[in-house]
Amino acid sequence: MKVDVILGLQWGDEGKGKIVDVFTPRYDVIARFQGGPNAGHTIIFGGRKHILHTIPSGIFHSDKINVIGNGVIIDPFIFFKEVDRLREAGIRPETNLFISRRAHLILPTHRLLDAALEAAKGVSKIGSTLKGIGPTYTDKYGRNGIRTGIIGTPAFRDMYDQL
Repeated sequence: MKVDVILGLQWGDEGKGKIVDVFTPRYDVIARFQGGPNAGHTIIFGGRKHILHTIPSGIFHSDKINVIGNGVIIDPFIFFKEVDRLREAGIRPETNLFISRRAHLILPTHRLLDAALEAAKGVSKIGSTLKGIGPTYTDKYGRNGIRTGIIGTPAFRDMYDQL
């Protein structure tokens, strides 16, 4: 099986999503393996402009499998807005989108912590998007975060409340 990787080596707006969209017809699986919703991929498909933050840009091809991998962090609010916009455009992500049970969730507390940490830096602030990316990855690597695979289990609410 042949695998190709499109990897960005700069800070952001490199056009990775557009490149993936161009190459999608040549592949069976389109996977996003890392990152969060701080970036946006603008794709023109079917004469319509679409902006994706979490969902792989192969989603517009119903015959392709799209995967959100375990290195991706997901903000449920942003994710479901994306899903709703896709459905409004006649695209059914539930038919060809798969999410790793090990992908981590961005919680509202991650956003608050991100804002507090950025404000505390004063003039040395880094220009955070304030979407909770850093704190979520801190919890992921510290093995404290909530993975998508726990949603719907009895342990979810306890873990959520604890965090």
